[in-house]
Amino acid sequence: MYASSAVPSLIRASKARFTTSLSFCRAFAPRALQVSPLTAQHPRHSFSTAVRSLRCPASRWSHGVDWRSPLSLRAQCRNVSPVIERLQRKFATMASENPFKGILTALPKPGGDEFGKFYSLPALNDPRIDKLPYSIRILLESAIRNCDNFQVTKEDVEKIVDWEKTAPKLVEIPFKPARVLLQDFTGVPAVVDLACMRDAMNKLGSDSDKINPLVPVDLVIDHSVQVDVARSENAVQANMELEFQRNKERFGFLKWGSNAFHNMLVVPPGSGIVHQVNLEYLGHVVFNTEGMLYPDSVVGTDSHTTMIDGLGVAGWGVGGIEAEAVMLGQPMSMVLPGVVGFKLSGKLQNGVTATDLVLTVTQMLRKHGVVGKFVEFYGDGMGKLSLADRATIANMSPEYGATMGFFPVDHVTLQYLKLTGRSDETVAMIEAYLRANKMFVDYTEPQQERVYSSYLELDLADVEPCISGPKRPHDRVLLKDMKADWHACLDNKVGFKGFAVPKDVQNKMAKFSFHGQPAELKHGSVVIAAITSCTNTSNPSVMLGSGLVAKKACELGLQVKPWVKTSLAPGSGVVTKYLLQSGLQKYLNEQGFHIVGYGCTTCIGNSGELDESVASAISENDIVAAAVLSGNRNFEGRVHPLTRANYLASPPLVVAYALAGTVDIDFEKEPIGKGKDGKDVYFKDIWPSSEEVAEVVQSSVLPDMFKSTYEAITKGNPMWNQLSVPEASLYSWDPQSTYIHEPPYFKNMTMDPPGAHGVKDAYCLLNFGDSITTDHISPAGSIHKDSPAARYLLERGVERKDFNSYGSRRGNDEVMARGTFANIRLVNKLLNGEVGPKTVHVPTGEKLNVFDAATKYKAAGQDTIILAGSEYGSGSSRDWAAKGPMLLGVKAVIAKSYERIHRSNLVGMGIIPLCFKAGDDADTLGLTGHERYSIDLPNNIKDIRPGQDVTVTTDTGKSFTCTVRFDTEVELAYFNHGGILPYVIRNLASN
Repeated sequence: MYASSAVPSLIRASKARFTTSLSFCRAFAPRALQVSPLTAQHPRHSFSTAVRSLRCPASRWSHGVDWRSPLSLRAQCRNVSPVIERLQRKFATMASENPFKGILTALPKPGGDEFGKFYSLPALNDPRIDKLPYSIRILLESAIRNCDNFQVTKEDVEKIVDWEKTAPKLVEIPFKPARVLLQDFTGVPAVVDLACMRDAMNKLGSDSDKINPLVPVDLVIDHSVQVDVARSENAVQANMELEFQRNKERFGFLKWGSNAFHNMLVVPPGSGIVHQVNLEYLGHVVFNTEGMLYPDSVVGTDSHTTMIDGLGVAGWGVGGIEAEAVMLGQPMSMVLPGVVGFKLSGKLQNGVTATDLVLTVTQMLRKHGVVGKFVEFYGDGMGKLSLADRATIANMSPEYGATMGFFPVDHVTLQYLKLTGRSDETVAMIEAYLRANKMFVDYTEPQQERVYSSYLELDLADVEPCISGPKRPHDRVLLKDMKADWHACLDNKVGFKGFAVPKDVQNKMAKFSFHGQPAELKHGSVVIAAITSCTNTSNPSVMLGSGLVAKKACELGLQVKPWVKTSLAPGSGVVTKYLLQSGLQKYLNEQGFHIVGYGCTTCIGNSGELDESVASAISENDIVAAAVLSGNRNFEGRVHPLTRANYLASPPLVVAYALAGTVDIDFEKEPIGKGKDGKDVYFKDIWPSSEEVAEVVQSSVLPDMFKSTYEAITKGNPMWNQLSVPEASLYSWDPQSTYIHEPPYFKNMTMDPPGAHGVKDAYCLLNFGDSITTDHISPAGSIHKDSPAARYLLERGVERKDFNSYGSRRGNDEVMARGTFANIRLVNKLLNGEVGPKTVHVPTGEKLNVFDAATKYKAAGQDTIILAGSEYGSGSSRDWAAKGPMLLGVKAVIAKSYERIHRSNLVGMGIIPLCFKAGDDADTLGLTGHERYSIDLPNNIKDIRPGQDVTVTTDTGKSFTCTVRFDTEVELAYFNHGGILPYVIRNLASN
């Protein structure tokens, strides 16, 4: 049978499935998922974790659309034990009541009655709580609310209360996020894994229906739209039609998942960018689940989930593998983080944007060192920052390396909630709860001094206009220094700040014909100018500011050159409404910035093809062409294969650089162009004042815009609504599909864990330097015509024009394994300076594509390892950056340091992450990558401790010590089982 739904429906749970989920939750181990004593006191909401109820009559915010019921309290497992029966007996005797039930307090409404009940932090009467950072209080509330001395113990609560002393000791705590957020690039492989896990449960003779999300899951399809058509009034419709042509199979699979799995909502294509939708609509700030009040919190499979921190909601990115485990009741086991207090004072100068501020903050925090930490912002300057400004700063937490960039809730937050259509009663409830539980900041009152792990301070008046690039988000360049910096980059040797262009060709001009008219490019010419990314398109001040720049330029007679690929991709339909309301969209259109779609586009590499004439001029003349985008990532090879220089800038600056046509310009001294009167036009002539921007924001951004946009968000569009999908709970895999393929993770799996293991005589597959990103490891962009992935697709009858992107094919492990380390800008030391997706097969000395070399090693039964420098795996939270190496046969990575999420993903796929000791790396140890490596790890998991030292030896007689980066006992359990997903399946199947 097939069903076509006009709305991504939430499956109504049958009584049988409810019972199955209930029995699963009672039996899951270790630290089994059990009914908490709190749940027993509130039986009606005890398992809205298992099914998202459709019966609740209350509207969501003020929209009157009850498409989701907030999750109730849930319990998760934490420590490791194989003895299910013993845990059940222990639960029966221990998990009888919450030891903190005495602080369960009613929250009265102003006019009588009550909002609900909550666990009161002030009722603990512990002076240490008053000094805690607000972000840590959210962890504390969660631990108290879920404490049953079994899943969460009083000792866990005490660790958090005593944060000032315990955080430096890197203690482990449980945390239970309220919900999970996905986008389609990471959501498709997550749903593929869930579908595959159902099959594995069947093969093990267990109940496949146990594989169901136990917390609310929202999946927003935003990563698939590409800028195929630009500079056209019809661009949105044309690009969406192409998006559906390419991705019909993927979209149908996701629609199947929304029906087959409980508790999963899919927001259709064309709705907006996941983080902007989360900020403007999905974020609760405070949950009221049938009378129980508690803070909203979320983990997402996109590193920029942190954007929600600007709303005072604790949220951060996790790997797709870890998110899947959270959905299925696995723990959010985490190290209690240190918190950097970042004090803001003063106000931004006239003409300085939030983008300038976030690039400044990113550079400061990167220098300070905040990996694995929370950053909490405070100070008098907070009142001068709009909520959208805060969200911009929070969004770029991954770029400065922090787990969160947190802004506690204050009056600015409440104003934003009202602006975006949340009802007055809801906002009153949020304020009352947070004030009562000491989680609200009122800057009109004296501030209690909070304790932080370290401190930073920034006077907002010191922020200057800037951009970042040409290859990393934290390489900030002041606008006034840009011309000099660009010339230094041309001179410098190849690196993050260098292109090594010989002096005698730096002024080379490539002349060509663009659709019959003469055109020219030189080093630094802008060929892509994109207003893109949730980082900035969620911020009305910079979006309307870009419209004002376009308006002033039109009035003065300036015009963007036609060979510059310009685009505007808003993060939600609200942006379109206020650009039209302001009358500024027509000026953006005149400069080529037509709306091209509602999604991430250029920011994630979906920039589409350049015109053939432009592409040829760049390639044939070896031009270092530039892209300027209002995104958050600019790693080489990410934005477009032909733009070697990529700069992050505010939307108004994107328009300004498009008008200039080059990054090789000093905006203070050189004209942007000549106006219609023949006179020079300078940057200052088109740049709006802060007052101009504020005035248009005030008159153009209206609450009704948010209400009307989000009332319609789940209605989909005709193309989505016409997708027919099977109703079966098990997915019927099509062996001919090049988009959705059954992965091999659980083939030949048994109930017995494979156990711990070391590595013996492994070859080095790749030898890297610093800052290898997940884009290098598993690119999301276009599939190169000569790559192993292209070869695979061509062999299956897929024409080159239909290759689509790696990101869109993440549901097919065959494509993704071949796409691992396929970035055309990969720098592998084994190649002695040659750049590209190849390596040396050490036994034969052959130079091969990485996939082909790995296949050769696997065929010979030879393990491989990877050598790397610092910040290995930085960038997007991309689970395929761990899945891919695992499928290539990589057993371990030895690096100087790791990005937080990527290290977790490696553990989740059973790959051993090792760190060189301080002062050591491959170069100082004299390692060339031509050696064979053995890693001495015990075969019994009981003999391995988190963070212990291990010895690595080579066949050339070298020996050195590394730290094994299994950071918690739970991660050791995952390693013992061969990864997190086999661990989950064995636990579920054993019940």
